[in-house]
Amino acid sequence: MPEGPEIRKAADQVEKALTQGSVMDVFFAFNELKGYESILRGANVVRVDTKGKAMLIRFDNGYTIYSHNQLYGKWMIRNAYKYPKTNRQLRLALHNEKKSALLYSASDIEVLRDEEVPLHPFIAKVGPDLLTEEVAAEELVERFESKAFRRKKWTSLLLDQSFIGGIGNYLRSEILFLAGIHPDLRPIDCSQDQLNKAAEVALMLVKRSYEHNGITNDIELAKQLKEKGQTRKGYRHWVFNREGEPCRIDGTEIQKVKAGSRRLYYCPTCQEKIE
Repeated sequence: MPEGPEIRKAADQVEKALTQGSVMDVFFAFNELKGYESILRGANVVRVDTKGKAMLIRFDNGYTIYSHNQLYGKWMIRNAYKYPKTNRQLRLALHNEKKSALLYSASDIEVLRDEEVPLHPFIAKVGPDLLTEEVAAEELVERFESKAFRRKKWTSLLLDQSFIGGIGNYLRSEILFLAGIHPDLRPIDCSQDQLNKAAEVALMLVKRSYEHNGITNDIELAKQLKEKGQTRKGYRHWVFNREGEPCRIDGTEIQKVKAGSRRLYYCPTCQEKIE
């Protein structure tokens, strides 16, 4: 599933394509949305927002298209009406004179009045978005220490979109690694230094991933590894997807475990569990 940085990247591309002129044509695959095609046709896209893993395409006539890619959704931008060759199912198409923004495979698509957006079930419950909102590290620490979250395991919290919006599986492993937090711990089990570090690295890694196309590893190190011939998989992350390989900090073998039915990677020494 694409995480917050990937959705924001896609939103940037959709916004760039669709703000070049009024929407000339609209296609919805779902019958319940067909009536909105004529309502949105001729309108202008004013901006494309994101909230966690949700995308919000804002029109100047008071309507917003909400979409969530879930596991398989994918946006593609093409020259107008130049459809790609793909086995994916087209769910939404927006065309202007120059470009087409095409959403494939996603099933979670709605059209809302602007005033309805804050009341949407996902938008209403999602936590702070570290890419699109001004969030200070101190605010995140307060959230970690709050009654609602302090006794829940980090491995569950970091996938809970009501905790922080947009964080998914690879960011979960990377945040815990750089914060030095063992996967079995809860915020209440951590030192103040660990909580402060977790807040700092969460803010930093989300931004780094967005700015560097999914890379969470140290950028200079990633560049050096790439120059030495390593594949993207080899230089992209600190620990995620690196089971059995040496930790980039101390050489300990990276471990993989199941946490919340999804894979998680960690270094047993950098993230030592102190009883």
